[in-house]
Amino acid sequence: MQGRRVVITGMGALTPVGNTVEEYWASLVAGRGGVGMITHFDASNHSCKIAAELKGFDVSRYIDPKEARRMDPFVQYAVAAAKMAMEDSGLKITPEKAARVGVLVGSGIGGAHTWEAQHRVLLEKGPGRVSPFFVPMLIANMGTGQISIIFGAKGPNTTVVTACTTGTNAIGDAFEIIRRGDADAMIAGGAEAAICPLSCAGFCNAQAFSTRNDEPEKASRPFDAKRDGFVIGEGAGIVILEEMDYALARGAKIRAEIIGYGMSGDAYHMTAPAPNGEGAAQCMQAALNDAGICPQDVSYINAHGTSTELNDKFETMAIKAVFGDYAYKVPISSTKSMTGHLLGAAGAIEAIACARAMEEDTIPPTINYEFPDPECDLDYVPNTARRAEVNIAISNSFGFGGHNATIVLKTMKDR
Repeated sequence: MQGRRVVITGMGALTPVGNTVEEYWASLVAGRGGVGMITHFDASNHSCKIAAELKGFDVSRYIDPKEARRMDPFVQYAVAAAKMAMEDSGLKITPEKAARVGVLVGSGIGGAHTWEAQHRVLLEKGPGRVSPFFVPMLIANMGTGQISIIFGAKGPNTTVVTACTTGTNAIGDAFEIIRRGDADAMIAGGAEAAICPLSCAGFCNAQAFSTRNDEPEKASRPFDAKRDGFVIGEGAGIVILEEMDYALARGAKIRAEIIGYGMSGDAYHMTAPAPNGEGAAQCMQAALNDAGICPQDVSYINAHGTSTELNDKFETMAIKAVFGDYAYKVPISSTKSMTGHLLGAAGAIEAIACARAMEEDTIPPTINYEFPDPECDLDYVPNTARRAEVNIAISNSFGFGGHNATIVLKTMKDR
């Protein structure tokens, strides 16, 4: 599709392996994982006792403590990452420009902590003690709402909720908004904070989680033959998208260009991916078509790679279906092997990983890859980062409900 060119000028990240983009990237390149025993609550009765939690996050660095108490943790993470991204971009939203700057930040689950805490209040103290901020704290659009309020962004303002595809859809939809001319800049990404008893119990009982409790650091092992489920993570990723001429006119540093976006629906099952990765293949092909490129142009694939049996098998099949023989040559990695699965924030932090991979010509590894799976037989950049020229990268996200999304990013090194 032809339209205005859209670039990334700022990035912010809170992840289980680093509370800034640079910390996050350094951990990915070093192959450092962020999975450990759950500390947020007593998980002794849960079948899965491990998670990829944030470490050392100080909300007061970003938000007044009084205001922070009126935000669910997922909103706090969204705001913190947005402040990092805005500082990185240098974008100033003046009253004259406010209507041309929008916000699109999603969450797969929303205010899980608030739901649990206020339900306990209801049961123990009665309805009169439930917080008047209960609803505005938990609703999934409040990351977008608070960011808009804080920065004065009055342009397109919405939220996407597509489970584990949320972060990629948010960035892709924001890309489309700018490309068609409805905004000059967008604050976009995803945030998640769902490491709490109820949501973890649900995932446990759905047998979606790894139960490698004795070796948490090895639990997230995408594409490995002994994978047994994903590891939940938390955090946020936010990018600043701008129309290229708008960014250049203000002297912005351009980190990467987004050149394509594809979506599809499996129309198959609530939680299982479509057989043979049909929906994922359709989605990737749509993104390549939108970008006007062929598979051989792609230098790197950041896979959805959840460490679940069917996802990794079917994503591999989807890549083969789209890339043909080149599937065996293109480097692929799942950074979830280090960060765990950040659900609605996963696609956002993985888009950031793609941008950094292009800036540094370095492909982050898939750690914990020890036992090859005959059905997952591609180049997953096992265990050690790889120096390689990265000019075009794609990032895949697939979610419960059959949602699929892929974005295509291009280097700006040679601009």
